[in-house]
Amino acid sequence: MFKLAAALTILAAPVMADGLDITVAGQANGTIHIDLFEDTAPLHVAQIKTIAADGGYDGVVFHRVIEGFMAQTGDVEFGKADGDTARAGMGGSELPDIKAEFSNELSFDRGVVGMARSQSPDSANSQFFIMFEPGPFLDGQYTIVGQVTEGMDVVDQIKLGDGPNGSVTGTPDVMTKVVVTE
Repeated sequence: MFKLAAALTILAAPVMADGLDITVAGQANGTIHIDLFEDTAPLHVAQIKTIAADGGYDGVVFHRVIEGFMAQTGDVEFGKADGDTARAGMGGSELPDIKAEFSNELSFDRGVVGMARSQSPDSANSQFFIMFEPGPFLDGQYTIVGQVTEGMDVVDQIKLGDGPNGSVTGTPDVMTKVVVTE
């Protein structure tokens, strides 16, 4: 009986997943931990992990932050804090764009991480966003790649955009270091 109970406990335990630890500096300071959904969006998660492991996200700003909606970052081409961020949000990485991996089982709730894209559903590359509040109107339109499991207090403090379409003016908050975790 003890062996059966132990086996059921192991089966009921959450599956260990890869994630990201994002150190943020600026108006918000602290670490955000994201569990990545490798089973739901394997291509997107692989691309994010590759960019993070190569240091591509280090020093990238949160360029679009809309109160009550989301904070967007990840433009490794034009979003580096030590460069001209005027075009932040228009770039991606040197890796190819990714075909959409929409989920019928997940919803854009608070803390959910989705991939940004252009008008084409198959244009996600490196940019992602973190939801401040639920946004079910995004379901089936954007790929969900993860969930913030620690650090939503940091997300809530990210400098809000006051420019067109939520663009952050002045000095935006920055992901100083992004590390893949296991």
